[in-house]
Amino acid sequence: MPVLLSCLTYLSVALPGSTLGMLWPSMRMSIHEPVGALGIVLIAGVAAAVVSSAATGRVLARVRPGPLVAFGAALVSAALAAEAAAPALWIIVAGSAVFSTGFGVIDSALNAYAAGHFGPRNINWMHASYGLGATLGPLLVTALLASGSGWRLTMGSMSIVLAAIAVLLAAARHRWKVSAAPAVEVQSERRRPSPRRTAILAGLAFTAVETGAESAAGIWGFVFLTSGRGLSVTAAGVAVSAYWAMMFAGRAVLGPVAERAGASRVLAVAVATVPFGALLMALPGPGAVAVAGMMVLGLAAAPVFPLLTLTTADRVGAGGATQTVGLQVAASAVGAAAVPAGIGLVIGAVSARALGPALLVLAGAMCAVYWLALRPVPADAILS
Repeated sequence: MPVLLSCLTYLSVALPGSTLGMLWPSMRMSIHEPVGALGIVLIAGVAAAVVSSAATGRVLARVRPGPLVAFGAALVSAALAAEAAAPALWIIVAGSAVFSTGFGVIDSALNAYAAGHFGPRNINWMHASYGLGATLGPLLVTALLASGSGWRLTMGSMSIVLAAIAVLLAAARHRWKVSAAPAVEVQSERRRPSPRRTAILAGLAFTAVETGAESAAGIWGFVFLTSGRGLSVTAAGVAVSAYWAMMFAGRAVLGPVAERAGASRVLAVAVATVPFGALLMALPGPGAVAVAGMMVLGLAAAPVFPLLTLTTADRVGAGGATQTVGLQVAASAVGAAAVPAGIGLVIGAVSARALGPALLVLAGAMCAVYWLALRPVPADAILS
């Protein structure tokens, strides 16, 4: 039951999460704001997501995941309802903060629960559900707008969907099994650096870089393939859609593989393959080579964050796993916002072709962090 609830929740929150860019042109004309005002909305959202994700990791030590996930869905529904009726920008900004707070609660709670109760197959299916929702969201919005529904009715409809999910989660709040809390680990961190502390910091850096590279490839891939590699608009659009499809397929297919071969082993292979995809994108040559690189990168990156979450306790110990997962979710929000923004500045200063080399540098940094510090820490080192 928790697996099904997790997948349904992730799919549901992904529907509105992937559509703001499509709705913003209509929204900003309705409230008489410039295109650039979207930046204020996004900044408020990212800040709220980081704070709520990190805080949820601590709250989970005292509150069961079921009520927390239901509360997060209720916040998302309320935010969408407020934005649907917003007469001015400040309400949309506030709505974005509330939406991201709810999403941060859901993201941290689900990942922390999955890390302790799911196997590689189920945690990858959970994340694949988010990818499916992110794919269906734009299609749903397109259909609603084409039918004559305005952006307010569209957001209101999604608010109703999330409200129904919140009610379902509240009714099923006792279905989430909770393991006994592990004993607090005793460490002499004041006298010498702790292997667990090193693993936590490395995990945060790794998460920010990996999520940022993954997001940047999807956000800037269209510009890279059209302006940088000369592909047609249609071909580039299909390629970007295929990139996100590879993310979904990778999680659906590689989850069962990790179930049999071991999560840490598949994670290591996936991390090592990401630079190969970035290299193909960076190499000069036909556009087809760059497209192939995007597909490889998408497939390789797909299981990385789910399997990283699943193996958190191997690196930091069971006692610190829940809080660390919350911090990793917060780091992913920072990376997903900051890295694409930075690469956008590079593209503006150089050219669209800079995406490939930039992703290659990030992939190399990601591998370095992984191989130097993200390997599982022996139990005697954690407890010493």
